[in-house]
Amino acid sequence: QVQLVESGGGLVQPGGSLRLSCAASGFVFSIYTMTWYRQAPGKQRELVGSITPRSSTNYADSVKGRFTISRDNGKSTVYLQMNSLKPEDTAEYYCRLEQTDYWGQGTQVTVSS
Repeated sequence: QVQLVESGGGLVQPGGSLRLSCAASGFVFSIYTMTWYRQAPGKQRELVGSITPRSSTNYADSVKGRFTISRDNGKSTVYLQMNSLKPEDTAEYYCRLEQTDYWGQGTQVTVSS
């Protein structure tokens, strides 16, 4: 069955960096677009960005220039490199197999001094 497992979240100071990972299994990872979402307390879940099988990426305006999505098809893993983090980036971060109901369990990112 499809499984998506995020890791790498934590507490970081403003201006810091984190790299999230999403390990996938149960499907042919290399042929699917993968997406990252986030949900802050009291807010709707929002799209952070996506990466196609050929590694073309798109990002939300709020993270453009600070976040980078990449993938390793050999490891069936998608990454979210987050730099110049701001308190407003605090959220639960999820990966999703695009256009499906398959989501990871989420990993918490807290940006605070």
